[in-house]
Amino acid sequence: MVAGLDRPTVGGVILEGKEIKGPGPDRMVVFQNYSLLPWLTVRENIALGVNRVLRHLPAAERKSVIEHSIDMVHLRHAANKRPGELSGGMKQRVAIARALALRPKVLLLDEPFGALDALTRGNLQERLMEIVEESHVTCIMVTHDVDEALLLSDRVVMLTTGPEAHIGQILDVPIPRPRHRLEVVNHPSYYSLRNEIVYFLNQQKRSKKVGQPTGPVTVIGQATRLKTNPTIGFIPLTDCAPIIIAKEKGFFAEEGLEDVILQREPNWKALAQGVATGRLDAAQMVAGMPLSMTIGAGNKPSVPVISALVLSRNGNAITLSNKYRELGVEKLEDLKDALQQSPDKIATFGMVHPASMHNLLLRYWLASGGIDPDSDVNLAVIPPPQMVSLLKAGKIDGYCVGEPWNSYAVHEKLGYVIATDLDIWPGHQEKVLGVKETWAAKHPETHIAMVKALIKACEYCDDQRNREEIVNILSQPQYVGVDRTIIRPGFLDGYDRGLGTAPEPLFRFNQFYVDQANCPGRSEALWTLTQLARWGYAPFPRNWVEVIERVRRPDLFGEACRSLGLPDLEPNRHSFALFDHLIFNPDDPISYLERFSIRRDYRVSEVLLDDTVAN
Repeated sequence: MVAGLDRPTVGGVILEGKEIKGPGPDRMVVFQNYSLLPWLTVRENIALGVNRVLRHLPAAERKSVIEHSIDMVHLRHAANKRPGELSGGMKQRVAIARALALRPKVLLLDEPFGALDALTRGNLQERLMEIVEESHVTCIMVTHDVDEALLLSDRVVMLTTGPEAHIGQILDVPIPRPRHRLEVVNHPSYYSLRNEIVYFLNQQKRSKKVGQPTGPVTVIGQATRLKTNPTIGFIPLTDCAPIIIAKEKGFFAEEGLEDVILQREPNWKALAQGVATGRLDAAQMVAGMPLSMTIGAGNKPSVPVISALVLSRNGNAITLSNKYRELGVEKLEDLKDALQQSPDKIATFGMVHPASMHNLLLRYWLASGGIDPDSDVNLAVIPPPQMVSLLKAGKIDGYCVGEPWNSYAVHEKLGYVIATDLDIWPGHQEKVLGVKETWAAKHPETHIAMVKALIKACEYCDDQRNREEIVNILSQPQYVGVDRTIIRPGFLDGYDRGLGTAPEPLFRFNQFYVDQANCPGRSEALWTLTQLARWGYAPFPRNWVEVIERVRRPDLFGEACRSLGLPDLEPNRHSFALFDHLIFNPDDPISYLERFSIRRDYRVSEVLLDDTVAN
């Protein structure tokens, strides 16, 4: 695509402010196969492009360019020889000279030294570094040689394997230039960088085995491929809407899942156990649950769970008891002062599950204000529907939960909302579809059908014209089971924080479909792993690339999208920050962890995952 020989499926490639739409002499390619014209001499092979591309130059200047290119690669003695009279290394030097003679802005090298012997390869590597230093040309090089990558590059972009390959990790190489092959190995960071790349490559070798059945393969007929009556678990929350709507509006039935059973669960622990034991085929999960179950967070046995769909984003808030409002607590700093005024009484705040965004964002918010969530307050796991009653009874002092349970407390005048997740991290992943990896391997067609139906439901839920109908459906006792007026704030109407002010419009407080909401992005999963390690729930996995590849499945999301005729775009890989402006770089998660002043001691260790999926 950079060479212009192929076009991107989506997006584009920009070079110096202009989009690349085809091949051009400003981007020259050096292939592993030298591609020299056998009937022309070294000089004539180089001159061919020069006389065509630089024909605006006087003949004498073009000749000077040709001769300089010959000298640049030290081939003066062979200038009049044809390719058949040259060694492999000499041919590759001609190819490099031919490319650089056109004065390109970018030099593209496709494993240029892969077919050469070690001695010749080493000499050409040294010469290439000298030439690049002299010509100041940008180089993009493809190589499978780890030592070559470290010797030649300033940045190593490592790709995952398979047809859905993508950027897995980017590694900066801080070794000063000029470099020499026999000296670079003595740099203090050389072997740590080398180990990092080799470790990444080994993860990719293991990932190739994922999805290969270990048991005998059973051939089944087309009519019986779909499990038409899967059981899907959910928790009574406003953002369970896509699962409910997929059933009520017939989206499951459209995909052949005519008899889907929706199972309302009492809490997130029961829901996770239901998926782990096979009682549930699939479930609406808090965003961190598939990762947590897969890595065995909390010293629990590993249960590999995958997620091919984000069901919702945002939708949470932090509610405090009205006693804090009486103390003048309007922002985080006020809460810290209020807690310090009563050191003998530790406040208790509710959250729904250790791996939930409710817990992780509540902890992040408290810690950013200097409140240690493990020593300055007490955090308790409480099922969402019980939050309001416990707040009313004075058993807890506040909580972080999804709607409608914040609006319920405001409606009953029991508490007020001090912050929503739009204040902390707008657009964060909230609920995902989770299935056991073994279940997905056994029922691939059912899984894709389920994802397709839920994508349709998510689109339906994000159409404001449908929200009134959705409120009426969610209010039914078998679903959320609360009065419609409690569900409306933030979902259909303005959001009332319980502060006596007019309800405010919260754009995309409940986000189900727009802005690529449904793709299970990898960077968000990596952020979740840093927070699980930050608070001591699990070690940070050294093989985090492998873990995320195993759990987050944009390839399956893409398959479902393509089947629906939708673009299967994955969000761009980039750094981001929450409300405190601390930058999260997906290529350096450990440095991000180290920057937090409030955190638990954590360790980095490899998470052992099964190599295969049982049939």
